[in-house]
Amino acid sequence: MPILEFQNVSKVYNNTAKALDNVSFSIDEGEFVSIIGPSGAGKSTVLRCINRLIDATSGSIVYDGQNVMKLKKRELRQVRTKTGMIFQHYNLVDRLSVIENVLHGRLGQKSTVCGVLGAYSEQEKERAFAILDELGLADQAYKRCDELSGGQKQRVGIARSIMQDPKLILCDEPIASLDPRASKVIMDHLQKINCERKITCIVNLHQVDVALKYSERIIGVSAGKIVFDGRPDELTDDKIHAIYGSDGSDLITDIQGEKS
Repeated sequence: MPILEFQNVSKVYNNTAKALDNVSFSIDEGEFVSIIGPSGAGKSTVLRCINRLIDATSGSIVYDGQNVMKLKKRELRQVRTKTGMIFQHYNLVDRLSVIENVLHGRLGQKSTVCGVLGAYSEQEKERAFAILDELGLADQAYKRCDELSGGQKQRVGIARSIMQDPKLILCDEPIASLDPRASKVIMDHLQKINCERKITCIVNLHQVDVALKYSERIIGVSAGKIVFDGRPDELTDDKIHAIYGSDGSDLITDIQGEKS
């Protein structure tokens, strides 16, 4: 069953710039989908319309049985509690510790007063430590986040998302700021979360080779339109050309940083 459906979705900025142009697709529960395309193609706009960090201009976005475009504030908050978001630039509170940032994944489930006071149960704290251990960060739990490497920060972001108990994790260029080795660690963790926890993952990527290696399905976006939607083995050089306007040979690079 689809967990997400885009039906003729468009997004226009300032009444002139069309970021999305009549986009339609559906994603089944448990899928691992990569969205690829050049900068400015509309990849980030797709993700941010799902949890309404951006409001689409027209069309319908149905997530877990609800049209998110019609939700009021309280209903939207409930949708966001079951939607993890991982950002290119981490979006952590640097002055706080790793464990505090991970526990922030529970804020959507708490009252404003409990959130301000940082009132977390022992069970929540134990779970946060268990997730950090799973991601290889247990020994960093009390470090300030501004003392971590980029790859470690992104793992904290993943841990925070898991703390939400999400049905869907949206990853907006999660490895764009990382070196190839750290990128592999992040993608391995996302794949493991998808396989073992059955959490649907949608990942925006610049790296075609990474999409080919990790995805069950790839959606190619160019100038706000979907120009490819299929399995990795269906992504030919001609289709890469349709997405990027190049022959694709310079885009297929091994995740460790060597040309394939």
